[in-house]
Amino acid sequence: MNFQQLRIIREAVQQNFNLTDVAEALFTSQSGVSKHIKDLEDELGVALFVRHGKRLLGLTAPGKELAVIVERMLLDAKNIKRLAEQFADADVGQLSIATTHTQARYALPQVVARFKAAYPKVHLVLHQGSPAEIVALLESGEADIGIATEALGKNNAFVTFPFYDWHHAVVVPQGHALAQVSGQDLSLEQVAEHPLITYHQGYTGRERIDATFAAAGLAPDLVMSALDADVIKTYVQVGLGVGIVAAMAFEPQRDQGLQLLDASHLFEANTTHIALKRGHYLRGYAYRFLQECVADLSEDAVRAALSGD
Repeated sequence: MNFQQLRIIREAVQQNFNLTDVAEALFTSQSGVSKHIKDLEDELGVALFVRHGKRLLGLTAPGKELAVIVERMLLDAKNIKRLAEQFADADVGQLSIATTHTQARYALPQVVARFKAAYPKVHLVLHQGSPAEIVALLESGEADIGIATEALGKNNAFVTFPFYDWHHAVVVPQGHALAQVSGQDLSLEQVAEHPLITYHQGYTGRERIDATFAAAGLAPDLVMSALDADVIKTYVQVGLGVGIVAAMAFEPQRDQGLQLLDASHLFEANTTHIALKRGHYLRGYAYRFLQECVADLSEDAVRAALSGD
């Protein structure tokens, strides 16, 4: 048994048992992949894959159990390397953060600035993607830390911590009719009278926006959805409709010509979470990044949560 065989088992699952894709992902040949699988099955004395001719269709019962062990072994192999790097040079390395555009653009700049001041030699990688992509990056170990509002709390492989709470707000062009409504007098009915622009499904609290209108028996005219607030604000500016964005995504000096209307009384608060994969070894500087996000998130507290204490 060798690590290449273990990687092939894991990659076969990830590539939906397509051996051509497995070979490409591991920079080897399809015949080499097939031979590694046969050698491992011969060594173990059990079939690991369900087959139809030469095609792999799925995992057998022992294959499914082995896949869990393989994932753990490959994760531990990565952890050994990270452990060695930690003690060889504690202030040098790479930290990968998977997050959405909204968090990267509006929530993290000051966190990143403080972290880089403390660890200038650490290369920080910001992966920006959808909540589903963030989950995948954490699961694969490509990301050390995930930050998002959706999806992270639904995965038992992760430990999550609240980062901060936030509300949606309404954005309109200056002089818009809704801008004449004072503060708490703004109603969902008034908002729903106008064409709406907001986030794509699965992004930045969109589910709660939909649920709020549905609970009020309203079916607003959603004329456009986008992945991030900058695009939403752009199309509000050209008069396409009224925007619903995360309140922190409005910057008066940059968003001239637009006006932010408080909607905290209309929409429930959202919580952005930080997620870590159980069993994933974190370098010392990763704990510093977490504490820059949330002051009370000490290394001891994080380690205790990861260990289940």
